[in-house]
This record gives sequence, structure tokens and C-alpha cells, in this order.
Amino acid sequence: MIDHEKIEQAVKLFLEGIGEDVSREGLTDTPDRIARMCGELYGGMEEDAAVHLSKTFSVDSSEMVIERDITFYSTCEHHILPFYGKAHIAYIPDGKVVGLSKLARTVEVFARRLQLQEQLTGQIADALMEYMQPKGALVMIEAEHMCMTMRGIKKPGSRTVTMAKRGVFESDPALEERFFRMLNAGAAE
Repeated sequence: MIDHEKIEQAVKLFLEGIGEDVSREGLTDTPDRIARMCGELYGGMEEDAAVHLSKTFSVDSSEMVIERDITFYSTCEHHILPFYGKAHIAYIPDGKVVGLSKLARTVEVFARRLQLQEQLTGQIADALMEYMQPKGALVMIEAEHMCMTMRGIKKPGSRTVTMAKRGVFESDPALEERFFRMLNAGAAE
């Protein structure tokens, strides 16, 4: 649970620590604004992916389902700076599918936490496997990390790509190849 009061105290200390005057007009409401923002940015800590993935619909098909270009914003746990990009999700149904918006909501559950991109990718794939029980799942994330672009090495435009494969995607390379063909075919439109 987000502790609004502790965040406000921490922000005041931070501002003082960088040499600011916390009573300055432009900063007087900043601790409150930051505390409210934290509720929005880190609200995923209080959410469970099961809420989104447990409502399924029966299907006869076991053809690959892909939801691509799911925009997300997250925060790196190492520097508390944003990283953002696109998530691409594929799964092979085993008699049931989930509403497409639920895939995007699942990305949000895990993105709205302090994160590592590698961990985020795996958490989404694991949640799909646990709650939907498909034959397999593949999650690929492409993201730009502000800890690399605005500080440190300062390389804007660089992107990090991570992938997590579960179930049949781990044992059948042809499925992964099909995923990339379908992903690229959609990108050409």
C-alpha cells in the first residue's frame, strides 16, 4: 500500500538534499503531487494479474494469438528512472482465450511497479501460463531506458529487447519463427 505521508516526507528531504528551498512557491505542493503520482505509477503493487486473466472464453481453435505494440511505462528499480516501450504477447490457446484488453491490463499490472525489464518480461509470461493455462506463451518487450539515455552512458534511442518463452514456444523453434513473421507482417501495414 502506498504510504502518502512517508512519500511526502521523503520528497521534502530529497528536495532539501539537492539544495532546494521546500517553502519556495513552486515546490510547496510538490511533495503531495509526487505522493499522488506514486499511487498512479506504482499501483501495480496492489494489483493481481489473476483478476484480468481468469475470465476466459472457450474456443475450438488452438491457433496463435498475438497482441502487439502494447505501450507501457515502467520505472527502473536501480535508478528510479522511467523505461518505456512496447510489449508483444503471443499465446497458443488450449481451449480458452482471454479478452484482448486483458493482455494489455496484465502488462500494466507488472509495469506499474519498480522493475527490471528482464523481470517484467518473465512475470507477464508466467502470469499467462498460470492463469490462462495455454499450450505456450511468448512475451517480447522493446524499451528505451532513461537511465541509459539521460544519464550515465547517454545514448538516446538505444533500445533493450527481452523475450520470455514458456511451454511449446520453448520446445518448438518454428512457433517462435512464426511469431516473428506475424509480428513483422503487422509492422509493415
